[in-house]
Amino acid sequence: MHWISDVGRTNQTIPAKLANVNWLLVGVLCVIACVGFAMLYSAANGHWQPWAARQLLRFAVAMLLMLAVAVVDIRVWLRAAYGFYALTLLLLIAVQVRGAVGMGAQRWIDLGLLQVQPSEFMKIALILALARYFNSLTPEDVGKPLKLLVPSLLILMPAILVLKQPDLGTAMMLVIGGAAMFFLAGVRLWKFGVVVALAGAVVPFAWEHLRDYQKNRIITFLNPENDPLGAGYHALQSKIAIGSGGLFGKGFLAGTQSHLSFLPERQTDFIFTMLAEEFGLVGGLGLLLLYCLAIFYGYAIALRSRSHFGKLLAFGITTNFFLYVFINTAMVIGLIPVVGVPLPLISYGGTSMLTVMFGFGLLLSVYVHRDIRIGQHSGGGEI
Repeated sequence: MHWISDVGRTNQTIPAKLANVNWLLVGVLCVIACVGFAMLYSAANGHWQPWAARQLLRFAVAMLLMLAVAVVDIRVWLRAAYGFYALTLLLLIAVQVRGAVGMGAQRWIDLGLLQVQPSEFMKIALILALARYFNSLTPEDVGKPLKLLVPSLLILMPAILVLKQPDLGTAMMLVIGGAAMFFLAGVRLWKFGVVVALAGAVVPFAWEHLRDYQKNRIITFLNPENDPLGAGYHALQSKIAIGSGGLFGKGFLAGTQSHLSFLPERQTDFIFTMLAEEFGLVGGLGLLLLYCLAIFYGYAIALRSRSHFGKLLAFGITTNFFLYVFINTAMVIGLIPVVGVPLPLISYGGTSMLTVMFGFGLLLSVYVHRDIRIGQHSGGGEI
């Protein structure tokens, strides 16, 4: 990997910036996406339609978006952070008013040709806004509780709107990702302890306001056999499929649980289960290794950035990607309750694909502009 400093990097032409993109990371993302195309092909019983062909087209568009984002000066993204957050928050409010309903949840906005899920975009908008806010604070400011009220509201407002859709998984990602940004900005651990204690105190109140299906998911997580044909069906079938794959799997297109339709949502949330059934423990670990490689590149880029904003942005984007992977895989193997979080670049879905690739575009922008210094209280100017 090329980490050599270049003072003239800030005034590069677009072709020069493209040449300076971390193409090893781009290559890892392409390999992960190809695994996804193969699994969607398998999910359709050996056909490109209806999922694999569309996912391939979406990835091609998302790749162009990622590279376009990567060559934009990082200071432009700093200046646009609050505006992007405000626009996405308005879209979340619009979902509550006129959102499209699907699978029992009101999460999408219908634009005619496509449906978008603003809660996915908020994952990136929140990281951008928090990175800009904490970039404007001194280390002493970060230690002042009053200075943490604004970023706390930045997290809570979209989390509450997403929870009302209802989408517990995405709301959980927003809160955890926001908390990670607080930690990266230098907030002391004892303050997290206070928040956790307060959260524990309101658990009984929160439980009463959960939807019935959300309560059932938590109860089923603790005892999946309690309702094997109802709330526990997804978790039990997922475990059966993973276990039946063994060490090397049953072979491509040969997974019985998925192809006999015992495994629900095999093209979206439970696609890792299908992969584990067809390629076994070795295939599952291989995919996780690719994810770990992408996460390693992300954190390495964060450490290399000379600007505090760049560091926070890169750490936040990478942590958000890690949460996608961890929550989905932990869910399908029964470590956490079933929640609606897709496996990045593998699960079928347009908004998720665009969001992940847009995030990696920002990460690559941090890498391309890694030698730009951005001061505190800066609107994006270099010092």
